Amino acid sequence: MAFVKAQKSKAYFKRFQVKFKRRREGKTDYRARIRLINQDKNKYNTPKYRFVVRFVSNNLTTAISFAHELPRYGLEAGLTNYAAAYCTGLLLARRVLKMLEMDDEYQGNVEATGEDFSVEPTESRRPFRALLDVGLIKTTTGNRVFGALKGALDGGLDIPHSDRRFAGFKKDDKQLDAEVHRKYIFGSHVAAYMRTLMEDEPEKYQSHFSEYIKRGIEPNGIEELYKKVHDAIRADPTPLKSEKAPPKEHKRYNLKKLTYEERKAKLIERLNVLNAAGRDDDDDEDE
Repeated sequence: MAFVKAQKSKAYFKRFQVKFKRRREGKTDYRARIRLINQDKNKYNTPKYRFVVRFVSNNLTTAISFAHELPRYGLEAGLTNYAAAYCTGLLLARRVLKMLEMDDEYQGNVEATGEDFSVEPTESRRPFRALLDVGLIKTTTGNRVFGALKGALDGGLDIPHSDRRFAGFKKDDKQLDAEVHRKYIFGSHVAAYMRTLMEDEPEKYQSHFSEYIKRGIEPNGIEELYKKVHDAIRADPTPLKSEKAPPKEHKRYNLKKLTYEERKAKLIERLNVLNAAGRDDDDDEDE
């Protein structure tokens, strides 16, 4: 009688490890992340830092800065467009450099002209270097992730890059149109779209730009608004301390660990209860 050998025994399944949850869901490419931050041993294990940019439906995250912080600097609507991404990248760069006490040494590109900019090292120390991590975002020309990159570059961070993916890069001429890029940085493309909808589709304009209308933001004032936001970020990039009060009572989901004296007292109490129950049974038998 022939027997079929089990290829995957119990020992196999005991050693089997599933992939990380976000890898199974296709949300995080851990292999790409490792390749991005892996450092040569002859570099004395010097750490590599990532400039992480992630977009969700109504917010943008760049490592430790969030687009929902921009209302503090005067930008209360349109927190996910190219111009807002630039502001968030600028906020991250200025905040990191201030934490490292390098903000005075590396001012970056104070005036946003749309031209490509790379920070130059000073005599005292090198600029803070980070590597762009876009996750699963498609790196098409003009993507908002490169607006955040441009803001971080103008803020004074050293990030290896090429100008081929900035808004305004012309494939035929193989060069960046700085004037077009500047319009994206200051939201001129948003203002142009607002004017078009106001003339052609007023109802769509009312619904699509309801937050702008509520806050009195007009197309002609958008560029000036972003200039004020840039100045406010450079003036004070430090994060605000949370004003949320700590909970009065912390929820506990497991039993509190008892001390030796408490365990001893609890045992004596249980023994007394058992002895009392035993005496009651004996009395019932005597009756």
